Amino acid sequence: MSLKTLPLVFINLGGEMLYILDQRLQAHNTSDDNSEKVMNDITATMFSKDFVDELLKPQQLYSHRTLKTVLTRLAHASIMRLNPASMDKLYELMLMAFKYQVFLCPRPKDLLLITYNHIDTIRELVKDTPVVVNQVDEMHRKMIEVYSSLSEGEFQLLRQTLLIFFQDMHVRLSLFLKNKVQNPNGRFALSTSGPVPHGIYVPGLIRVFDSKGREVRRSQFPTGGTYSSSVKEGCFELRGDRVITLGVNMYTVHHPEETQTCKAPPVKTNDTPNPLAKEELNLLARLMGSMKDENKSKTETGFWINLFTTDEEEDQASDSRGADDSMFGLISIQAMQDEQAATELAQIAGQFAEQKQPEFTSCTKGDDLLAMMDDL
Repeated sequence: MSLKTLPLVFINLGGEMLYILDQRLQAHNTSDDNSEKVMNDITATMFSKDFVDELLKPQQLYSHRTLKTVLTRLAHASIMRLNPASMDKLYELMLMAFKYQVFLCPRPKDLLLITYNHIDTIRELVKDTPVVVNQVDEMHRKMIEVYSSLSEGEFQLLRQTLLIFFQDMHVRLSLFLKNKVQNPNGRFALSTSGPVPHGIYVPGLIRVFDSKGREVRRSQFPTGGTYSSSVKEGCFELRGDRVITLGVNMYTVHHPEETQTCKAPPVKTNDTPNPLAKEELNLLARLMGSMKDENKSKTETGFWINLFTTDEEEDQASDSRGADDSMFGLISIQAMQDEQAATELAQIAGQFAEQKQPEFTSCTKGDDLLAMMDDL
């Protein structure tokens, strides 16, 4: 069942990335043209037909290291560039946001509603570019085709796979801490109140039936919370009322602190490579690397933007990286001139390329990803 988990992970994490970038672009009063270009370029890459088709093929769920590599190249699909410390923290933000949504998922099937909320919001971000909107719609149709026939048991296995994938991640986010949905140790505090999943009875009632199926007695018990029935089921079609709000954009320009992470004890994640997924990754990499913007001006310049408050915080994060990967301060996103960015990315890619690049060997399945995506 993990073979159908990857599209859910990719779309939801990619959606969270777009939310964060959009929030910071607005907070820094970035020009509409630059903001629109960033949103369109990243979305067009994420929902490219060839890439989506390959993504939907049966394959095992990637490790954190490999998934972050793919998302890094996705973030670099436009005129923006992120340094390694920034991408590490951005990845943590995306991961913890999606983990929280999976935790609160009313029932396993509602994983689709969370994903569709992400797709709906992404569609709204690129609504002024019909070509990109069509790409989003096509991906949405394919998701409906692939997942609509799954049973409740299969959705439960999907949710369990996701929870296993997230289990060692306990990064503290200021938004969650402020709303008291996350404890100081990074673990979530789940509420014992609220609406129950659609089609489920409100807890608190015990009914006893006889051998003929007739109800003979009722009694009640304290539930420890306040529950209510779900008004209606969310829409699983291309457009409609999803009912639940999990997966919508929770960041606003009025709350820049909500895209901050807090220092936390180091957490070791399992990045053991999976050789079985190497060929699929290589093909994904080639697909992403082949997506060129033919209309892009050679003289087009990038722009600078800080995802968080000060350069000192970024310096502190970079300095602490050598000693402890999870003891950063805050994230900073940097945008550069295209020529400069291409040069620096080429230098990074040179460490992994096997042809026309300095040799570098590694057993991990994501080592050649950057070299294959150089044409973005």
